[in-house]
Amino acid sequence: SRLFRYHPEIRFSRPYHAMVDDTVAQVLQREPQWQVVSLSQVAILHYGYSYDAIASRNKLTRALTAMEGYLASHPFDAYVCSKLGALYIQNNQVDQGVELLKRGLTSTELEPAVLFELHYHLGNAYTRQGELNSGAIHYQQAIQQPILPQLKLGAYNNLGSLLLQAGELNHAKTAYEMAVKIDPSFALGHNNLGMTWKALGQMENAIASYQQAIQLNPEYGEAYQNLGVVWLKLGKVDQSLSAFKKAIALHETHNPAEAQRLRQGLQAMGFQV
Repeated sequence: SRLFRYHPEIRFSRPYHAMVDDTVAQVLQREPQWQVVSLSQVAILHYGYSYDAIASRNKLTRALTAMEGYLASHPFDAYVCSKLGALYIQNNQVDQGVELLKRGLTSTELEPAVLFELHYHLGNAYTRQGELNSGAIHYQQAIQQPILPQLKLGAYNNLGSLLLQAGELNHAKTAYEMAVKIDPSFALGHNNLGMTWKALGQMENAIASYQQAIQLNPEYGEAYQNLGVVWLKLGKVDQSLSAFKKAIALHETHNPAEAQRLRQGLQAMGFQV
């Protein structure tokens, strides 16, 4: 709802997560000759929701204040229930977030995109609470919504992680394969698929997935580390140490504690890195 043709009757509404959908619906009732289309490719690069941007501008507090005020007079607005519920979960107010997301599901006017978000965030909440069955159910319900496949990427990836954690390896593999099918450039998905192949004992497939992740993101320390583990299991010590050294170098910049842990672990095994 961020990209639209100029029309004098189209305006942003709703608090904080403003959108034009409300006024577009009104225009369509009066002027039915217009059509709304969905773009399958990214049309706008939005960098305002990065962690650093949110922290530097105190966006979380501002968003909570704005949406809580709106919710007081619109207690069953599914869109606000979705956005505010997700913020509560992000702010470690998980029970409060779950209550709000469930409330949103009781709305009589639920569009597929909002329904997707409600189920997706409930999946996140239940997974955080260790309720994996409930989490899986909500991720699956999110995936079933008739929205663009690209919008389902997070749900497929999170479902795969949940299933991998639960030991449902083949189902996890299916979820990750769908994620990288939707977006072949999704490095995290390839790394996660590699972890699943490794758990299934398919080491060559694991190597291929890790290498694909590294090709897509050469700064991906975890993928190098995972690749090193598989090479070592296959007895390919030189390749393994090369991957581990690259992982340590990358971790030194992004995660020094992990770099130190990995270095000490290898030294305890008799390797000098």
